[in-house]
Amino acid sequence: MFTQQETIDAKPAYAEQPLPAGKHLIMVVDDLEPNRIILNDQIISLGHVPCQAVNGLDALEKIGQRAPDLILMDIVMPKMDGYELLEHLKADPRFKHIPVIMISALDELSSVVRCIKQGAIDYMVKPFNPVLLKARINAALASKRLHDEHEAHRKQIEQYNQKLESRVRERTRELYESRKEIIFRLGRAAEYRDNETGLHVFRMSHICARLAREIGLDEEECQMILLASPLHDIGKIGIPDSILLKPGKLDKEEWEIMKTHTTIGAEILSESNSDLLKMAELIALTHQEKWDGSGYPKGLRGEEIPLVGRIVTLCDVFDALTSKRPYKRKWTNEEAKNYIEQEAGTHFDPKLTKVFLRILPDILEIQSRFQENDGESYQAQSARILS
Repeated sequence: MFTQQETIDAKPAYAEQPLPAGKHLIMVVDDLEPNRIILNDQIISLGHVPCQAVNGLDALEKIGQRAPDLILMDIVMPKMDGYELLEHLKADPRFKHIPVIMISALDELSSVVRCIKQGAIDYMVKPFNPVLLKARINAALASKRLHDEHEAHRKQIEQYNQKLESRVRERTRELYESRKEIIFRLGRAAEYRDNETGLHVFRMSHICARLAREIGLDEEECQMILLASPLHDIGKIGIPDSILLKPGKLDKEEWEIMKTHTTIGAEILSESNSDLLKMAELIALTHQEKWDGSGYPKGLRGEEIPLVGRIVTLCDVFDALTSKRPYKRKWTNEEAKNYIEQEAGTHFDPKLTKVFLRILPDILEIQSRFQENDGESYQAQSARILS
């Protein structure tokens, strides 16, 4: 408990002591001891706990140890006067809401206006009326209680909002991961038919996103390409095995059937309201178009081919060349690089090709990261590549 002597001491030991229930800590800042004693007695008579400071510097030190609920402050003091102390308090987010009543012998309108402008809640002139002082103290403490209740309520709402935002972020992340997994598994389902493990779609999609990022597309677009590109060959599920898995060269009729995987894929993905699936539809339809117009299904030329189609064409061919398929051997990285260079301006967008070759070390790192491991189970493989 606090004793009268402790409240009068120059350095009261109040910093760690709990306040009795229903009591408030009120600081008196005055360089004259008789004034502090009078105010000290008034505070005790109201059932609250006083603490004292002899000037502004002393007050700042003690407030830093433990913030009071109310400050009764003189103006004229050595070392730091009331104006300067008030300015310090109102500039500090930790203490600006502490109500301050100025109690001064300065009976000048300019002093009152200055203090109120600086944030004091009230101003009383010495000698003060004890009854009026008590009423002002009670009013200031009531205002402080309202502020504290409001602040506590605000913090509760803030904490609730933070929890809600955290749940929304987590749910969004879960939905993103689920969507990502579904899309990649669908892409693998198509690719699995002519590639034993189907990891081509993982490599190709990450290469597409890396190239998109390098040419300056924003992160949202890069993520869309990452998720949409695995569905580029989804139309293969409509191609007979006798054609898709044929080890030799396709005849003219078989080749015409094979080319329909672009339109089949676009049809599967069509009429969606999802921007992601709209992009996937566009990729499925255009990833076999060529820069010189000799591609299919529409024979688009140059920039008539959508940018996402041009990106996927380049990345798909490079990874397909460096992958083993039933109908072809695995090319070396150098062989694939030479082919890409030769086909710039014919098969591939020449500007994209230049950028692709510049970031080739990053592309080879992606291929290495998503390389098939002999003997690795489907579950282990999925966990590795979807993480």
